[in-house]
Amino acid sequence: MEEYGLPTPHDLRERRKELDLTQSTLAEMAGVSQPLIARIEGGDVDPRLSTLRRIVNALDEAEGSVVRADDLMNTNVVSVSPDDSVRDARDRMLEEGFSQLPVIRDGRPVGIISNGDIRRVQDEDVGDLPVAEVMREAITTVEPEATLEEIDSSLDHHSAVLVVGGGQTVGIITEADVAARL
Repeated sequence: MEEYGLPTPHDLRERRKELDLTQSTLAEMAGVSQPLIARIEGGDVDPRLSTLRRIVNALDEAEGSVVRADDLMNTNVVSVSPDDSVRDARDRMLEEGFSQLPVIRDGRPVGIISNGDIRRVQDEDVGDLPVAEVMREAITTVEPEATLEEIDSSLDHHSAVLVVGGGQTVGIITEADVAARL
């Protein structure tokens, strides 16, 4: 816990680890030695305020370079409701040029429907069915603070990741979004 607004050795170590920085990298960024970082994190030495400020500034700078979901996501989420007809979903995909759409009820993601899902249904009246009967319920969600590494891992298994904040869908990320950012 920070006392008087100053981070504790534990706070510094946890923040460095969250940013996936080594002690050496942080030391280089802050213009101090790696052994000093180790001693500060270990609680063996109380750094001067100016040294602590340089370390905190280096951590702040590193944090600014971390790509998070809210940096990548598209906030205009084109979706359908589980009660919409499959025909409406297919028409919407064609209009938007998408091969899939998230299925959202009251702001919360409940599934995803794709052209492939529609083709797999062996019913000549598939267009009249509700989306809920054709959609896949498996959908990956992340918080807006999720890192690119977490998002990449999800995209290895799914073609889209929905960003959910406060229980509501706030964005969507596809491989194309990640590629455009990189």
